[in-house]
Amino acid sequence: MDVPRTVTTALEDRPVAGAICLEAGAGVGNTTAGLLAKDAERVYAVTNDEAHTRIVRDRIGREQADRTAVLRADLIETPLASRSVDLITAHGLFNIVPPDRLPAIIEELTRVAAPGCHLVVDDYEPLPEDAAVSDLFAVENAATELATGRSALTFYPATMLRHLLEGYGWEFDRERTLLDPVPWTEHHLEAHATVARSNAETAPREMGDVLIAEADRLVAAIGDESVGTMYSIAMRLPE
Repeated sequence: MDVPRTVTTALEDRPVAGAICLEAGAGVGNTTAGLLAKDAERVYAVTNDEAHTRIVRDRIGREQADRTAVLRADLIETPLASRSVDLITAHGLFNIVPPDRLPAIIEELTRVAAPGCHLVVDDYEPLPEDAAVSDLFAVENAATELATGRSALTFYPATMLRHLLEGYGWEFDRERTLLDPVPWTEHHLEAHATVARSNAETAPREMGDVLIAEADRLVAAIGDESVGTMYSIAMRLPE
């Protein structure tokens, strides 16, 4: 299984071998693949997205199925036992978590963490004001707020997440840069535009059409852009 460089860099100094691991917000299973490659004893890949559940199961295949449990669940209430996980990863998770859900998710991750548990959070610093991709993300947020009442994206500074985690008893271990700048490719922009279009279609037609047209315009105008920073912070619970 191919593992993105950002994942291997984030995990290279973590004690993965022999550990019980949780990938919080499994997505397409990039970090699950990375944890298995580093000989994790068992990986719980948790996502609330049914399509992602199928993708991760297909990705790990039969060879790794005995070391992996792909669970469809909300991260504020996982089916895992308290104090049962040695290492938790959240790779590109928190930027899709609205501020009002952050405390509940962190509380749940803390509940399942065993004493001495390591937590690796990989995410994006807020983008510069002059970043062209910020305009596309603003359209995506506007369309998603109309459809669901919540923003699609929130970029939290590393220092903010670090201090929030410290409030739940986690101790800071290290911080490193994974990408600087971040390459927002045409593929990435089209994926964000697709979310914007899908949500805009549920809005009143006049408003939705404007958002769809703007998303299309921005994707064509930007093409791709390299801007911003992706960071990795590692925390640990006291023994």
